[in-house]
Amino acid sequence: MLVAPFRVGVDVGGTFTDLVLVDARGRVEAFKSPSVPGNPTEGVLATVELAAKSLNSSVKAFLSNTSLFVHGSTVATNTLLEKKGAKVGLLVTDGFRDSLEIRRSIREDVWDHRRPFPQVLVPRYLRLPVKERIEADGTVRIAFDPQSVAAAARIFGEEGVEAVAICFLHAYANPAHERAAKAELQKLLPKVCVSASSDIAPTIGEYERTSTTVVNAYVAPRVVPYLKSLAERLGALGLPRKLLMIQSNGGAISIDEIGHVPVNLVLSGPAAGVGSLRFFGKDAGSDHLISIEVGGTSCDVTLMQRGQVSMTEQIVLDGYHLNIPAVDIHTVGAGGGTIASVDGAGLLKAGPEGAGSMPGPACYGRGGERPTVTDAQLVLGRLKPGPYAGGAITLDLDKARRAIEIHIAQPLKLSVEDAAAGIIQLVERNILHAVERSSLEKGYNPRSFALVAAGGAGPLHGSAAARLLGSSSLYVPRLAGVFCAFGMCNSDIRHDHLRSWLQDLDSKAASSRDLLEHGFQEIEAAAGEVLTREGFEGARAVLRRGYDLRYFGQQWTVAVECSSTDPEIVRANFETAYERQFGYVQLGGAIEIVNLRVAAIGRLDSLDIAGALPVSADPVPHSQRRVWIDNEAGFASIPVYDGTILTPRQQLVGPAVIEEATTTIFVGPGDRLTMTDAGNYHISIAHVGAGA
Repeated sequence: MLVAPFRVGVDVGGTFTDLVLVDARGRVEAFKSPSVPGNPTEGVLATVELAAKSLNSSVKAFLSNTSLFVHGSTVATNTLLEKKGAKVGLLVTDGFRDSLEIRRSIREDVWDHRRPFPQVLVPRYLRLPVKERIEADGTVRIAFDPQSVAAAARIFGEEGVEAVAICFLHAYANPAHERAAKAELQKLLPKVCVSASSDIAPTIGEYERTSTTVVNAYVAPRVVPYLKSLAERLGALGLPRKLLMIQSNGGAISIDEIGHVPVNLVLSGPAAGVGSLRFFGKDAGSDHLISIEVGGTSCDVTLMQRGQVSMTEQIVLDGYHLNIPAVDIHTVGAGGGTIASVDGAGLLKAGPEGAGSMPGPACYGRGGERPTVTDAQLVLGRLKPGPYAGGAITLDLDKARRAIEIHIAQPLKLSVEDAAAGIIQLVERNILHAVERSSLEKGYNPRSFALVAAGGAGPLHGSAAARLLGSSSLYVPRLAGVFCAFGMCNSDIRHDHLRSWLQDLDSKAASSRDLLEHGFQEIEAAAGEVLTREGFEGARAVLRRGYDLRYFGQQWTVAVECSSTDPEIVRANFETAYERQFGYVQLGGAIEIVNLRVAAIGRLDSLDIAGALPVSADPVPHSQRRVWIDNEAGFASIPVYDGTILTPRQQLVGPAVIEEATTTIFVGPGDRLTMTDAGNYHISIAHVGAGA
């Protein structure tokens, strides 16, 4: 019997909507229902109904006993990816009308000269100039002209613009003109959403600042009404507390605070894995972890060193550059729904296209006819035919075989089994490259990290990925299939604040350190006010300082978390981070402070999950199944265990399959699995580096 009050985390994914419920005694229940892409609210409410039903309770009684409800949504992401955002107008400094379209003329792949840039979200006729000019030091060169804003507003009104972005030159140094333009627009176009760059991304770099503000304006009219509607429906159904959202920085925020910056939700959902990584680190016996969270559409890779998750201040989503604080997540199209195909040259491909939840993989029987990774796992015996996720889906082996035979086996003149094995091996190589990009390319040796396999599909690939990576340790949470939803129940409130600085770190001016300290204190005062509004004070309100630094003459910065204003301490931190990432430092080189940052964190009560009592008896498989092991061993009959009855300290040696409530684990040949004291899975990898 679960005991109130409850913590609830709900993650809307491409295939399933996951709900995790943690009760007052630390007991956990997980629920899944198919996502509803056209109306994600219905998917959320469906999982709430499942949870209430399991408690023999009404939805109203269940929600009224919920003290924390945290949500991760792909609405902002999908709005951008599917190009279903608002009609946006853009106000710019006179003479800079085309900066958004010119970009930086940088190609992500220098060898690919033909791929077009993504479509410009604001056409030129809606990018309108305003007479004003502010210099880089914040002084006014040309006074603000409200008449030019009024002229633009008339055009916006005639064209049916739903949202307006404002990005004036050097507004990060002096936001006065942007604020005046915003006030004028709100007076002239009261029903139009207005986003100013000095509020959204007050950073140096005109293009990135403009791009971020435009994306915010583009998604706001779609995201904000959804969040308000969901919050109102949950409130009407009995939820007594404010709905919290997971941001791209991995922290939670109330919908009251996120309403004006919905661009910060573009990684909502995947970023919640941070809460799970921090929670499971102790049980995994390491604070050096790399997670591969493989869901229905993608594989998200996150690195944690010394208990701190790698962060970034710039992300690229579908070709659009965003200056927002975010968990450094590298994503590849390697999920259970990733579609496999044969290209015109006769080569096997996996992704980036996915089957989604509708129609889904061919084996779902919902009309999908193209083969996916899930179909391949079913053909190889790693998944069994029949119902999953409480009967939400049923896997059909015949449909999986037919899809692989028609689209892969016949074109490549292979057996269905060999074609399925090829799909899995290709996907696992893609996962390997994603991990290497998140570790090796950032100056980290992945072999010194434990690999965490999460997501509904991750534990099927974890053993092979760890072996390819050269990692001897694999950790699989029992809640792997609801990894992000569980992380939401363990996520603190977080707000990130920034101020552009542009000062020499080693300034000889006697007042430089005092000015730096004063700058931080001003940011902290604003950050503290936000935490107070959210209900956090004293020890529960934490402020962490950081810098964006670079050597003079360089364009890009390196983020350094450091509480000191002592130039020598800041330099040492910068050079350590710089050398790790680039392999060298400029000894005695001039360093420039580009931005000051403060992370304002509201600490929630720590999550304490109840563990199972240890049992000394050896685990007993419930059946044997013919499963493809690897290229060398081929198919073999191996034991299949019910993971829900495995208990702490039990051990087994692979190959084996373990069927959990929200995932399936494949233990590779010779790998030794030990149940941890918390009831999760630690796997020591045999034959490290031997390949899959």
